[in-house]
Formats: sequence, structure tokens, C-alpha cells
Amino acid sequence: MRAVAFDIFGGELDVRELPDPAPAPHGAVIRVLATGLCRSDWHGWQGHDPDIRALPHVPGHEFAGVVEAVGPDVRGWRPGARVTAPFVCACGTCPSCAAGEQQVCERQTQPGFTHWGSFAEYVAIDHADVNLVAVPENMAFVTAAGLGCRFATAFRAVAQVGEVRPGEWVAVHGCGGVGLSAVMIATAAGARVVAVDVSGDALHLAEQAGATHFVNASAGDAAAQVRELTRGGAHVSLDALGSPQTCAASVESLRRRGRHVQVGLLPGGPTPVPMDRVIGQELRLLGSHGMAAHAYPQMLELIRAGVLHPDQLVTRTIGLADAGKALAAMGSVPGVTVITPRSPL
Repeated sequence: MRAVAFDIFGGELDVRELPDPAPAPHGAVIRVLATGLCRSDWHGWQGHDPDIRALPHVPGHEFAGVVEAVGPDVRGWRPGARVTAPFVCACGTCPSCAAGEQQVCERQTQPGFTHWGSFAEYVAIDHADVNLVAVPENMAFVTAAGLGCRFATAFRAVAQVGEVRPGEWVAVHGCGGVGLSAVMIATAAGARVVAVDVSGDALHLAEQAGATHFVNASAGDAAAQVRELTRGGAHVSLDALGSPQTCAASVESLRRRGRHVQVGLLPGGPTPVPMDRVIGQELRLLGSHGMAAHAYPQMLELIRAGVLHPDQLVTRTIGLADAGKALAAMGSVPGVTVITPRSPL
């Protein structure tokens, strides 16, 4: 198969021929028709993720395509099915999975991290019966690719972890793919959304996604600007980027008894959090890590009904030949980039 791979962390990303994956007895191989470019892939390429232990490595973890082959123990899927999958592939049997919390599975695997990912013509996943999600016939694969990570992650972070309610103020720090998804989902939930970014182009996309108030973080204290706009602070604030600066700003953006949701991955090293504010104002600090496959129907129904429009967040489609350059330049192009390893769909 053709795939994008690197031999050293931070090194050259090139397209090469690699062996096709084979399905595990409980797994499946997916013919990749679209795969998203995500900041988590950049972190992996930079060596920030301890799950990447062997090189060369193929990045990519949010994908959609068609089942190519299944292992002998798979019962619910056959070749030809249109599918996507969460970036956390759960085992289905550990205590967390038994409780329905597959997004924090104790034996999880992640394409693009624990094994070769989806910047390729084929990708393998484990425990297909637990992890595969059917893609509706009327949904383009380019749209479906983002559901496995950024859109589903934002949906759970806003609706289930942050518990955003109509009329609340929501601040979204970082308007990349996850942040723009969070803006759209929070707006659909009836919240008033403040978009925070250093890029005017990103803020423009946030306006198209539903944000009504905007903070350019390069112009000064972002948290103070959010508190002024919201007359006391946001009820919910999300760090959708993942940096010490955006994490602290998100916490400091909150009103008393507000909820901070950490979505963006933080690189190693200290992350200063204003704990005096957390204690004195009884703030809640929450983590959100993807969404289990069984939780997709609510999100898919809102997309089907026209309440949510993840397709509107895709700003460019590229081929495998341009994927390495795009990953290296992660964050320089606003919106969502989707790679089509075969042909645009």
C-alpha cells in the first residue's frame, strides 16, 4: 500500500510503499477513502506521544472508508460496509468498557499511535464489533472522516462533559478543527459562544460556525477580554488547542463555579493552572477524551436532521503526496484539512 511515514521524530514525511495490514482475529482492515489532518498527528510526529515506540511510523487516526477484510471472530461487519471508528479503539471487556466508558478503555489501541495509522490506503483496527460505526449512505466520506476524532470529541466535550445548556456563555480557546466543531455544537445547543484565537482567519471561520463574540488572543489578556464580554466570565470554557497558555486562559475565563474542559493535548512539561482561582471560585476542571462508538447515534441524528453541519468545516482536500507537508505546517491553514489517499469523494 501507499502510505505517508517517518523514520525519525520530526523528520521527513514521505510517501512510500509499505506492506498491507492484515486483520486481527477480532479486527478489520479498512480501505481508507478520507482521513483528517489533526493536531494529535503533529504531536505524534514530534515524539510527544509515548505510544509511538517503533519506527518507521504511519500517522493518522480519524478516517472513513469501506471494510476491506475482517477477522474470523468478527460477527457484525462484512467487506463493503461504509464505516468510521473512534480514534480510541476499545477492548470491549475491561471494567471501563463494561461500564460503557470505552473512550477511557484500559487496553485501548489507537491507529496512528499504538500502530500504523490512516495516512495510507489501508488501516487496521482492533475489536471491530466494538469500534466500527456505520456511515450513512448519504454522508460523504470526507465529512465522515472528521467524526472519528475532532467532531465526536467536540460533541462529547460540549454536550456530555461540559453539559452546555441554552443561554450559557461558552468560550472556545483555539479555533482549529476541534475548536470550530465545538463552536458549532455549542451554538446548536443554544449557547452564546465566544471564539478565541490568534488568527483573524480562524475567527472568521468561527463566526461562520456560529460564534457571536470574538477575542484575538494576540491583542492582550484573552481571559480578561472573555470576562468583560460575558460580564463576569463564561459558564463553560474549553481549551481546544492544548498549550500551557490556552489551558490557563481557559480556566481564567470562567465565572464563579464555571466548568473548564480540557480537550487539546498538552505536550510534556509543567502546565501552570491558577489553582487559587479554582479553589476560591469552586471551578470544575474536566478532561474529555473522544467518544465511544455506541454514543454516535445522537450526534449522527443531529447531522441527519440538519442541526449540525460538519461538512461546512472542511476547507481543503489534499492527496497523500501533500499530506506530509500539510502535517509539518499544522496550524498554518485555518479550518479542517482532509486527505483522500485514493480520489476525492
